[in-house]
Amino acid sequence: MNQQGGKPIRHEDDWWRQLYDDPTPDTGPTAEAESLDDRFASAAGAVGTGTAPSAPPAEGTVPAQRAAAPAGGSPSQGAPWGPPPATPPSPAVVPPGPRPPGFEPAGEAAEPSEYTGPPREESPAASAPPRPSVPPKPAAAPAAPEPEAVHPVTHLDLPALPPPPAGVDYVGSGPPTYDPEPTALPAADPEELDELVADTVLDGARYGPCTLRAASVRGDSARFRGEPRRDSLLTARFGSGEQALVLVAMATGARATPQAHRVAAEACQWIGRAVGRSHARLVEDIRAGRRGDLKSGLHRLTDRSLGKLRAGATEQGIDPEEYTATLRCLLLPAHPDCRTRVFFGVGAGGLFRLRGGEWQDIEPQVAAASATGEPVVGFGSPPAETPEGDRLTMDFGIPTPPSPFEPAPEPPREPFRFRTSVARPGDALLMCTAGLADPLRGEAALCAYLARRWSGRTAPGLAAFLGDTQVRVKGYADDRTVAAVWEA
Repeated sequence: MNQQGGKPIRHEDDWWRQLYDDPTPDTGPTAEAESLDDRFASAAGAVGTGTAPSAPPAEGTVPAQRAAAPAGGSPSQGAPWGPPPATPPSPAVVPPGPRPPGFEPAGEAAEPSEYTGPPREESPAASAPPRPSVPPKPAAAPAAPEPEAVHPVTHLDLPALPPPPAGVDYVGSGPPTYDPEPTALPAADPEELDELVADTVLDGARYGPCTLRAASVRGDSARFRGEPRRDSLLTARFGSGEQALVLVAMATGARATPQAHRVAAEACQWIGRAVGRSHARLVEDIRAGRRGDLKSGLHRLTDRSLGKLRAGATEQGIDPEEYTATLRCLLLPAHPDCRTRVFFGVGAGGLFRLRGGEWQDIEPQVAAASATGEPVVGFGSPPAETPEGDRLTMDFGIPTPPSPFEPAPEPPREPFRFRTSVARPGDALLMCTAGLADPLRGEAALCAYLARRWSGRTAPGLAAFLGDTQVRVKGYADDRTVAAVWEA
């Protein structure tokens, strides 16, 4: 090569011609002679260094690579032919024709690579054109955070359910007199702590096609005065498997007597022992439909249990009229094919059936004894057979054997009540003490509310059942004890 600016020798100029013998058309003559740096940059792009040949710079401009190179071209700061600088060059005009290996025009998107590190924020100067400088605004005070929006759940496909009991404290014309929650605890004797009675008892089970819910709650009046719950509840299962028998017994002690809660508990325990000892025979009679045998047998068990209470009162020197209780019982066979439900008892209370969304009062009606001494079921000499076909024991004048209790207990003041019911799918059978039976018979709003809550084909949970039984009615503040059976 000759001196800079001199006339070159022909053979020294051949390598330049071979380099530019590519069929790619030339971009045209430049406005002025190219410098050595310009030719070297073009040659580096042509042999596949990864940099595309750029369009000829306009007059008075500096080529992109030279503009990106640091002053002085120090090797420590990078050379013009090294990797592309951090600031991407302007899109180059790609000439047509085949591309050398590794050629990638700046205007085409590269293949996505696997992420190997944290994302890097792109410099605003490299991603957007420069904007005119604007004086910064004074910093504003941070805005208060907005409350989080609560959106209703709409993606759940739930069946239509009755309205929940939330917020329902009472029904009827006005609020009851007493507070809805307990106020005072009953007085306790340090030597008789085992006789304390809880404010609320809750139980439940499921056997065969029926689901049982039972609860006993202290009344508003007793809660306010600090008196114990006079109602007692017993749920027990005797036997196992398909031969099992479930007993629900509830009793209410006499009002305004200090031993009312104790008498009610003893009445449930006495009848529970009697039924437990005879549960195998009772299951057989229920499944065989021996209604007459069931009635006479359960009548004897009830009389014997209440008679023991009166005998115990005499031994303690207590008036038998104060040491007595009303008693209601329900027998549920566990066999899935047996849908016979047996109810029996003595005294006030109620038996209801919810069928088709309507309440039916199925309490057995017993005619009161007339002044002439007309025989009544459970008293004196009843007839040999009732209109329902039940055989009853007659008085043939045979001397009665001496009673094991002295003096002999008197028969219960209330007539014996007996009822059998064959359940249908969807029925709900309800047995309760007078604390709930009276408002059910006297307040239509309570009937409508419980009918809406308990008309579903499935039984409510224990908590929901307890909440429903505590819906109050003005003028009714006694203890409430209830047992309900839902038929699948």
